[in-house]
Amino acid sequence: MSRLETPFRYDHVGSFLRPEKLKEARRKFDDGDIGYEELKKVEDEAITELVGKLKEIGYHVITDGEFRRATWHLDFMWGFDGVGHVETKTGLPFHGEAAMIDDTFLVGKVKVSKEHPFVEHFRFVKQFEDEETVAKQTIPAPAQFLAQFTMPFNRVETEKYYSSDDELADDIVKAYASFIDDLYKAGCRNLQLDDCTWGMLADKTATLVYGKKTFEGLKEVQKLYKDINNRVIDQAPEDMIINTHVCRGNFHSTYASSGAYTPVADVLFGEENANAYYLEFDDERSGGFEPLAKVSGNKKVVLGLITTKSPVLEDKAQVIARIREAEKFAPLDRLYLSPQCGFASCEIGNKLTEDEQWAKLKLVKEIAEEVWGK
Repeated sequence: MSRLETPFRYDHVGSFLRPEKLKEARRKFDDGDIGYEELKKVEDEAITELVGKLKEIGYHVITDGEFRRATWHLDFMWGFDGVGHVETKTGLPFHGEAAMIDDTFLVGKVKVSKEHPFVEHFRFVKQFEDEETVAKQTIPAPAQFLAQFTMPFNRVETEKYYSSDDELADDIVKAYASFIDDLYKAGCRNLQLDDCTWGMLADKTATLVYGKKTFEGLKEVQKLYKDINNRVIDQAPEDMIINTHVCRGNFHSTYASSGAYTPVADVLFGEENANAYYLEFDDERSGGFEPLAKVSGNKKVVLGLITTKSPVLEDKAQVIARIREAEKFAPLDRLYLSPQCGFASCEIGNKLTEDEQWAKLKLVKEIAEEVWGK
């Protein structure tokens, strides 16, 4: 078993553009033209090729690229009892385009009756570990799970099964504990919790979304999300590294939220018990680096300075200058570098080619070796 620990000086968030052969197989499967075994064969081949490419360019962390998922978060939720979904008619509002992902809602109590499919997904990736690489598993954060079913669009369905958010949170924590136990037994030691809730809470519309008059009034929501994340993190095995990626929405190169980390920094950076934060800093929507001064203890920060939303390759000198700026607020030895998000949080992927994707990753590695050494 690999004992390498994430993050690495040059890293990635986890999702990758689906190859055309995989998209075609998915279409045929959805249309009923091929069966699951045929689809899985194409998935296995595409993931094997992805891992080989990551190793070829010298990356130390491998994933399945989320190639077996339609979306970064909903497929995980569908793996539990009590969660249903249907094809959406309206989608979710992103800037410039609606994210046409399945409406997902409760159809019963959240619980575990069988091994989650993601455990077997991880086993497939783990076989490719060697002395230079380690597999990480990405899943939505518990806070994201809770938010999915307590936001206004799902409130009516949720209240059919839960009398309070606390009761729902308790079942979510139990479900995650069971999943993490199975994942750990499968050999996973590096887990990443992807979380859009903090981006939502930092957005200027947050008070309207959550029905609060001021940002200060959102502190109780922040505490709710921080607490459920910590409950899951704190009961995981001690030698499991748990990091988090704070996302602002990533669908077809569009975004869902904007705003500096300032309103959430005290709780997110000071009180959440993640080992490292993968943070989006690819444009002005993320604000400045000043909130990094709130990162407590020896926690690490992965600077997402390379965007996955555009094919334009960043200027190396400008990226290095931004790392130096971030260094004013967090020590360089606790800083790392990655793209700001995945390249394909949903099947549709962002608006760039596979060649442009790999050029971005090569640039991340080149910059990291120049700043921190090989």
